[in-house]
Amino acid sequence: RLHALVDNLLDSSRLATGAITPALQPVGYDEVVLRALSGLDGARAVAVDIDESLPHVLADAGLLERVVANIVDNALRHGGGSPVAIRASAHADHVELRVVDHGPGIPPGSAPSMFTPFQRLGDRDTTTGIGLGLSVAHGFTDAMGGSLAVEDTPGGGLTLAICLPTAPKINQAVR
Repeated sequence: RLHALVDNLLDSSRLATGAITPALQPVGYDEVVLRALSGLDGARAVAVDIDESLPHVLADAGLLERVVANIVDNALRHGGGSPVAIRASAHADHVELRVVDHGPGIPPGSAPSMFTPFQRLGDRDTTTGIGLGLSVAHGFTDAMGGSLAVEDTPGGGLTLAICLPTAPKINQAVR
């Protein structure tokens, strides 16, 4: 946990100074999610439903792995012990990855403040982090040309949707 905290502090500083330069390349969500989950406590309880045939996205694999790890870690810690699921789907020129929990959700109107550095909704429990994980995830997603959206989960809970552009297909003509 200390290592993750230091990484988030350093990454937050890099984002604030504009020192993030993503190395964009075709990346499969399925591969990135497996790597992101490998280092998380409680990851065995996460249900992953990602079709391997989905188009690749244009992203920096290392940054995207951190985005997914931070969002899933947040869902595991703040989802009230509810199941966490990861799903992906393609839409026109982008692919969305959704991290879904059925926990307590967030109060109406508080979604924009979720991505503010050092902001933790409620700010009462000082044992679960300092409020940088989602800020870093938002900054990295934005740096890669994507978006991170907050949605209410039907039936209760919170869904965070990472949306990245589809990687261009490389035409390989046979001569």
